[in-house]
Amino acid sequence: MKQSTLILSLFFICLFNCANDSEDDLIEITPLPNVVTYSKDIKTIIDNNCTSCHGNTPNSGASVSLITYANVKSAVQNNNLISKINGNGPGAQMPFGAPKLPQNLIDLFEKWETDGLLEN
Repeated sequence: MKQSTLILSLFFICLFNCANDSEDDLIEITPLPNVVTYSKDIKTIIDNNCTSCHGNTPNSGASVSLITYANVKSAVQNNNLISKINGNGPGAQMPFGAPKLPQNLIDLFEKWETDGLLEN
């Protein structure tokens, strides 16, 4: 009798301890700023993830420098930069040989383009 009560108790504990979280509940969502600018939002991402290959003198097979605002703006307009960091553009996904950037950073790039590729 005690054993069946114990089993029944464990069953109910397990049943009511189950979580019902969705993937969306587990992903921290960072709200986008009203306006995204290169100086405030994009430059840090570029500096932390791109300039080791896309420096003043591009290396490791990189074709363009991403040091200045003009370089990055041109890469967005002419070299499919946003598609490459999304992983759906021509050529390799960027950053090359590294994990895909988190979606919140990709969203910043997309909003920057939508906002007009503002510098400041």
